[in-house]
Amino acid sequence: MKIKKIRIKDREVGDGCPAFIIAEAGVNHNGSLKLANKLVEAAKAAGADAVKFQTFKTEELVTRRAPQAEYQKKNAKAKSQFEMLRKLELLESEFREIFKYCRKKKIIFLSTPFDQKSAQFLNGLGVPAFKIGSGDITNIPLLKTVAGFGKPVILSSGMSTMAEVEDAVKTIYNSGNRKLILLHCTSNYPADMNDVNLRAMNTLRDKFKVPIGYSDHTKGIEMSLAAVAMGACVIEKHFTLSKKMKGPDHKASIEQREFSKLVQNTRMIEKAFGNGIKKPAFSEKRIMDIARKSVVSTRKIKKGEQITLAMLTVKRPGTGIKPKDMNKVLGKKAAKIIGKNEILLWKYLK
Repeated sequence: MKIKKIRIKDREVGDGCPAFIIAEAGVNHNGSLKLANKLVEAAKAAGADAVKFQTFKTEELVTRRAPQAEYQKKNAKAKSQFEMLRKLELLESEFREIFKYCRKKKIIFLSTPFDQKSAQFLNGLGVPAFKIGSGDITNIPLLKTVAGFGKPVILSSGMSTMAEVEDAVKTIYNSGNRKLILLHCTSNYPADMNDVNLRAMNTLRDKFKVPIGYSDHTKGIEMSLAAVAMGACVIEKHFTLSKKMKGPDHKASIEQREFSKLVQNTRMIEKAFGNGIKKPAFSEKRIMDIARKSVVSTRKIKKGEQITLAMLTVKRPGTGIKPKDMNKVLGKKAAKIIGKNEILLWKYLK
């Protein structure tokens, strides 16, 4: 079954298309519009197709006593998750400014809604697609709302079982939306290599017959590149202006220079994919005669002498009779004097 491509603004996403690379700015703006716009600039300069933020209303997202994850406790100075998120929350007016700035810089704006009001706001803002984080894969009400907008849905599947992914997919499809991209993900910051399980990405593709990708929370860019080589249509990677900045996600992110390498290496890998047809490359034809071998005489052969195996060997270059045809040479007679160590041609035989 051919997997249908998904269009996000002016980009097609799916098998055979260049990987859609998302710079996950998330909350790495630290609650500052100025930093958010700098992230847009850096993402564009790095070659990302889209820059993605996180849109939420703290009161709608967490209770006041919701605990922090260990990495949040370590990297963000706050007494609770509520306090941490409050400092990172951007106003709707600020998101409008970021949206306009992305349009000016010609990079696709995306943002993950974490609550119903934020989803409604982003739809009204005009986002071309919705990215749903792993934490909301079981949030059926939010999935119904987002799917109901009729726009492409990019769904991360960290922390989930196959049954939970199936429920989420059914919810989106039952809302009349078939524009779905599934991302494999390991929800830890940073994710341990032993927990990455990249093969699960292709399990999702085989099961649901949709474009698949990888939301990478590991250190470095190696796992993203491995995912591209395995067929990822989308790569999402956390992105920061500096890993030294204070905040929950900076240390698990990469900076512009490393993100540029991710984009450049991805495009190199894609060039190497080819069309799958096994045939000599044009560049190989120039060295084929040099690297391959021919049937060569081991001694002087008189005119009219019958050719035996003892008279023959195989040596470079490959400009004469091919070694695979040596048996066809045996028993024939020399049509001329053939010198020792001479490459045999068919016209030399009769």
